[in-house]
Amino acid sequence: MTTQAAADEREALIERSLHVGDPLADAVIAEMDALGASARGLFNEGLEKGLSSLQDVPPAIAALLREVQTVPDWVDAGKLAKGETGYLSVEVQWTQIALALGSLLPEYSTPRIAGVLVGTRRLVDITQRRLQETGKWLNSVALPGGMLLGGPGYLDTVQVRLMHARVRKTQVKHGYDTEALGTPINQVDLVRTWLDFTYSPLEALQKLGITFTDDEMADLYGYWQYVAYLLGVDPALYRSINNHQQAGEWYAAIEEVSGAPDENSIALTAATIEVLTAMLSQLTFKTPLPLTQDLVAAFARRILGDDLCDRLGVGQSELVSLVDLFAQGNRQSRRWLRMSDEAWQQALKENIEARRFLISLTEGTTVYEQNLAA
Repeated sequence: MTTQAAADEREALIERSLHVGDPLADAVIAEMDALGASARGLFNEGLEKGLSSLQDVPPAIAALLREVQTVPDWVDAGKLAKGETGYLSVEVQWTQIALALGSLLPEYSTPRIAGVLVGTRRLVDITQRRLQETGKWLNSVALPGGMLLGGPGYLDTVQVRLMHARVRKTQVKHGYDTEALGTPINQVDLVRTWLDFTYSPLEALQKLGITFTDDEMADLYGYWQYVAYLLGVDPALYRSINNHQQAGEWYAAIEEVSGAPDENSIALTAATIEVLTAMLSQLTFKTPLPLTQDLVAAFARRILGDDLCDRLGVGQSELVSLVDLFAQGNRQSRRWLRMSDEAWQQALKENIEARRFLISLTEGTTVYEQNLAA
């Protein structure tokens, strides 16, 4: 197939996928609503203990549990472990910056996604909680053994999938314009979000001096292909993405149908930057708030570029050159770590402990857990 033919096929697939949700998960939500709390309890038990532990299972719940508990032939446990290591090799503060600025801001730039997320005047409070819960999910996914059947990352990912289905149903019920916008949280939105946890943060980290070898990149994308499977993303949208270049091609193609940032995108960006600035000022860099605000704007402009930052309402900054110094330090630090297996393993241990600590800070039940509360 020629390059142009492949591009045309991808464009057609993306266009079709704007109108497709997640039939299996959508059917489960409909079934739970019809049967009540007992069905949610049954699903939770089956998710944790396995479908075989249940009796008299409603058909939609049985179908979804059967799918998520069937590990695809292309999943290799050894490669999953290597994929974990890629994320865990990065210090927590740089992952947080890459997540907030490199992942979430580009995601918010899509009006379809931003419109679904904006629905409250308590935007800063909600954004802070969303960042905490997103971080909890991401760390649960990345920690050793997290994506094994019954592991915390596996459980959280399936719960996130059902939360997406709940939001889809709610949005349609409240008059979401499916003709103009496609299905809410459609397959394009799902793969866009997946790329915003693979391509986008990896791009951000590289601009911050944290690089990966080609093999590490391949392992990372292989790992996240399994995450996509559990999230209910159409395999046609991610199975051909095996390296960073391919991810970039898909990202660019999806950007073509994402639309320009709107007022919801700008509001979400402002709230996210406010939350990140406070966190970095108080806990990480421990710098005065005005200086941290300038530094966050500099990080955003280095990661996303001036054009997107201008459209998202990100402030100007004179500190971009300081970000380059951070990047230089990260490159040197990573070179030193790669020269000593002992130092590399110690860094992994410290990063794992830091991520477990961050998970412990997320108090109460998450939105995706509440969605399935019996």
